[in-house]
Amino acid sequence: MLALTRKIGERIVMNDHIVVTIVDIKGDSVRLAIEAPQTVKIFRGELYDSIIAENKQAAAGPHSGNLDILKGLGLPKQRE
Repeated sequence: MLALTRKIGERIVMNDHIVVTIVDIKGDSVRLAIEAPQTVKIFRGELYDSIIAENKQAAAGPHSGNLDILKGLGLPKQRE
């Protein structure tokens, strides 16, 4: 991790096409302006963490216990 000290109006440039400018500082809050191509997704950290957690939950699939219910339906076996 890189930690930088910046003042209002100063910028940070990343990868030649992402520019972060310090717009305002009030107490514990810092207001940033971010210039980036539309293809770059930008999320607040807590929202990004929520998206990752939901994706992991969705990828886990159904609980194996639910599949056991289907086995008990008595459907005829298919011939191979």
